[in-house]
Formats: sequence, structure tokens, C-alpha cells
Amino acid sequence: MSEGKIIVGLDIGTTKVACIVGRKANNGKIEILGCGKTISTGVRRGEVINIVETVNAIQKAVAQASEQSGVEINCVSVGIAGQHIKSLQHRGVMMRDNHETEITEAELERLRHDTFKINMMPGEEIIDIIRQDTYVDGELTSNPVGMLGSKIEANFHVIIGRTSAAKNIIKCIENAGLTMDYMILEPIASAQAVLDEEEKDAGVVLVDIGGGTTDIAIFKEKKIQHTAVIPFGGNIITEDICTGCSIIRHYAEEVKVKFGSALANENRDDEVVSIPGIKGRPPKEISFKSLAGIIQSRLEEIFDLVNFEIQKTKSSNRLIAGIVLTGGGARMKHIQQLAEFKTGMEVRIGYPNEHLAENTLKELSSPMYATGIGIVIETIARMEHDNQLYESQKAERQREEALHHPDETVSGLPIEPVETTINENEEEENKTRRSMNDIVKGIITRFSNFLTPEDIN
Repeated sequence: MSEGKIIVGLDIGTTKVACIVGRKANNGKIEILGCGKTISTGVRRGEVINIVETVNAIQKAVAQASEQSGVEINCVSVGIAGQHIKSLQHRGVMMRDNHETEITEAELERLRHDTFKINMMPGEEIIDIIRQDTYVDGELTSNPVGMLGSKIEANFHVIIGRTSAAKNIIKCIENAGLTMDYMILEPIASAQAVLDEEEKDAGVVLVDIGGGTTDIAIFKEKKIQHTAVIPFGGNIITEDICTGCSIIRHYAEEVKVKFGSALANENRDDEVVSIPGIKGRPPKEISFKSLAGIIQSRLEEIFDLVNFEIQKTKSSNRLIAGIVLTGGGARMKHIQQLAEFKTGMEVRIGYPNEHLAENTLKELSSPMYATGIGIVIETIARMEHDNQLYESQKAERQREEALHHPDETVSGLPIEPVETTINENEEEENKTRRSMNDIVKGIITRFSNFLTPEDIN
């Protein structure tokens, strides 16, 4: 991919639709050119439930981002999440025809592509396949490209989702007048925005607390080990506050954001907030401690489910870098302390500013934009990989053509006919040699006429 190519990431969330326009700067950082954000009303728990409302939200967010960046937006990469997402491990094997030729990126891609052929349950499809460990003739290698060998094996992390959920997202993109570059699993995008390579190598759990879902991605030795989506997020906390405090949703969301806390004991009983009554009814007072108690109960449930997903992996006891919290829910006061208490692991809040250029708007450094920025980063990485793959496939085709048409091409280049010239002296020598042979043959023939058959024998 040429440096500076403009990329657009679209995060279609339960509470918001965010559109991020960015490109890769000369220093490798991501330069954000524009951003658009609008309220999302057509999505529930990460899945589109209303095409028309979602399309309207996409168009508004894209229009804002286009105006701010001065870029006409036609193509976007989009995130996918939802409780329908699940993952499995698969091992692929490829026997090579010629073990004396170098392994190419094109061969690895064919092995990955073969994984798409595995059988799925009705109504499910493979969203993405990520290569993990790779073996050449039984030996583990970090990068098999350029090596020699007769057998390639690889472990793949296969991400599966409901076919209808993926198609509804594509339908929304098309109805908004856009085309799609890539569909990217949201926890993988968020991980790109807030994790560094040391954390991925040491072992880390990415927990993205969004409005409708909590997305999880677990890394070890720089490879993804597990992905999962928990169908609870910030919205269910708001609903709990509505029910527990008997207030309408608008006020419940407002008090959660402004006065909420993940630890009830960190608040005093005499700290209260007054909520206006409905239709002339008297205002209602809610103590900060009671509010925090409601929030803490639901967050504890979410972290219990995070623990459950962590225990599914073989690396659960070797995740040295602990947990990184991101997403809009990570802005909750005292959430870091609660997460450490419930999981027994070190916890930090993940901000996407590490990969951003210095001139980026401060607002975009918030955890709530981690997914949108991560989609831009992941799209850039995939385009660069696809360019490398294209060059590898091109070189492979040229080698095949050279083998099948050796007189026409070598490494894709036409062979010019070679003119052979004979030295004049060599030509004279050849004529003399031919004349001497003729003379000798004549002498033998004439001499044989004087010999009897007995003499010849």
C-alpha cells in the first residue's frame, strides 16, 4: 500500500456510530484527518435490528467525517461484533510438489484459504481466519517465507458469526451508498489501537466494554489465542439504574456518566444527586453510594464472565501483562480497582493515543474511539499484507510460466534469440578435415580391390 493512502474506519456500535478518517504518516503513526459521530438507534447488543435507522446514522457520521477531513468517502472498513460471534482452532496441512523451492507468501495464503472450506453449522459463516503457529517439516518457525521444505502445517484461529448478522451490516453499508474494504472483528481492531507488541508477547487480555457488548481478545507470544463477545455492556447498567432508582433512561444514562462509580465503598451516603420529577412530580434524590452499588453489581457479573473466558485458554496462568480495559465503559470511575479485585490480575486503561500522530484531536484519545481507530490501523496492515501477497503470487506465476515455456520466458522476462557466429579459421579447418576424410575413404576403397577375401579376414 502506498504510504499516505486514506483509510476510513466505521464503528457501528450499540450506542454510537463513529466514522474515523486516517492515513499512515511518514513516522509510522496514524494521522487522523476527520471524525464523525452520531447516536445509534438501530443496533442492539452489537447486531443490526433496524436497517433504516442504522443507514441514517451511518450517513450522518460519514457526512460529518467527510466535512471535517475534506475527503470524499466512498469505501469503508467496518467492525463486526455481537453475541453470535465465536471462535475455534483449526490445523491445516499442505504437501508441497517441489520441496527444493522456497516457500512463498502465496502458498501460506492458499493454506489459509483452504480453511474456509471447513463445514459450518447452518446459518453460520467464517468471518475471518488468522494464522498462528506455522511448522515446516514439523519444526516451528516464526516466518516460513523463504525456507525450504516438503510439508507446511499451520494453526488457525477461526472466527465464526451468524450469516444474517454479517449480511445486515453489508446491506447497511450498501444502502448508505458505500462499498466495503474489510469486515474486521471489533476486539481485534480495539487490540490494534491500545496494545503494544510487548504486551501481546507477554500475554494480555483485551476487554472492550461497549454499549451493548463486552468484547474479549486474548494474546500470547504475539498471537491471538481466544476471542469472545459477552452480551452485556454499558446499556444494561443504564437499564439497571432505571429499574433500581425508578427514573427514566435519559436521566439514568446522565447520572451514570457524571456521578457513577464501580465501587460503592468509595462513596459516602450523604452525597446525593437530585433527578427532576416527571410531569410536575417532586424531584427524586439518589445517593452516590446507592448508584455505585447498582453499577458495581453488574460490573462484577461482567468480570466474572471475563474470568470464565480467560480460563478457557491454555495460557490463563501465563498472561503476564494482565488486562487492558478500553471502550466507553472503561471510563467508569474506580473500574480499574474493581477489575483487579475480581480477576486478581494487573489492570490498566487502554487509550488509543499511542499509535496516533501528535496533532490528533484530544477527544479521539478516549477509550470510546479505540474500535474505530483500530479499524483504520488494522485496515492499513491488511492492505500492506495484501500487496505483499500480490507480489508473491505474481512472482509465482512468472516462475510457472518459465517452467512451462522455457524458450519464451525466464522469471517473466522474454528471452532474446542468441546469434551464434563461427570463426572463419574454424570453418576452414572443418572443410580441410572433411576433405581429408574423403581422401582416406577413397584410398581404402581402391586398396581393397587388390585384396582377396582371405586377406581381409
